[in-house]
Amino acid sequence: MSEQPESNIVKGADSWFNKYSAVESSPEGTFKGVKDRFNGITVDSSMETCSPDCFPTVLKRSLDHWIQSKTRGIWFKVHLSAASWIPELVNNGFQFHHAKNSFVMLYRWLPTDESANIPPYSHTMVGVGALVMNERQQVLVVSENYALIAGSWKLPGGYVEPNENFIDAAIREVEEETNIRTRFDSVVSIRHAHGAGFGCSDLYIVMALTPLTEAISKCNREIAKCEWMDVNEYLNHPKVHETNRNFVRTYLEYKRLGVRIDCAEEMHQVL
Repeated sequence: MSEQPESNIVKGADSWFNKYSAVESSPEGTFKGVKDRFNGITVDSSMETCSPDCFPTVLKRSLDHWIQSKTRGIWFKVHLSAASWIPELVNNGFQFHHAKNSFVMLYRWLPTDESANIPPYSHTMVGVGALVMNERQQVLVVSENYALIAGSWKLPGGYVEPNENFIDAAIREVEEETNIRTRFDSVVSIRHAHGAGFGCSDLYIVMALTPLTEAISKCNREIAKCEWMDVNEYLNHPKVHETNRNFVRTYLEYKRLGVRIDCAEEMHQVL
């Protein structure tokens, strides 16, 4: 097992999760890892390397130490280069928690006198819809190439990307799909559904955006049709889902009442 500087070990762990300090008292021949605020340990295979031949022995010593020291959740972030660790971890009671392109995260709950307090991985996807209405009371609408209902009309939008604010996501999606530039006006509505892609729940946040341009140039890869549609036609169109009609009705009611839901950006004092 190669030794790595403590600063690198700390950086290798999921920083939101831990106290930003490597374990100080780790016996020789065990994984060092990073202690989190829940009295758990995260071992990152890119920071603490171990040959496949030595891994079973080092893992056993580490587990014995962690059990004796009453450590709770043990996490192994296993990158592709250390994929040979995975069968041995599974044979020692570790379960899969989540995976991305370059790694899989496994965990084992050690205490026998309390239930496993392991948070589930992200179980909800976040999407945005953009309600863009011009001064002529026309709504920007799209019909997707691969729509669930062929030929149906909907608002531009899509999934929020990692580390992207949902307002920025809506503005980006409109420009990508229609080449129209916009600015934020108001939050309109939130739709929460279950049983969506990958078995996840789905949050869909609809925002009103003010158009800064109006000339449409659609994205042929995603969009079959795109147009400015009269709002009354949209509200009565047979190929517009009722939920989408309700978004527009809600927005029109906001306008009538002078209601606007703003967003404020703040900084968490720890995160």
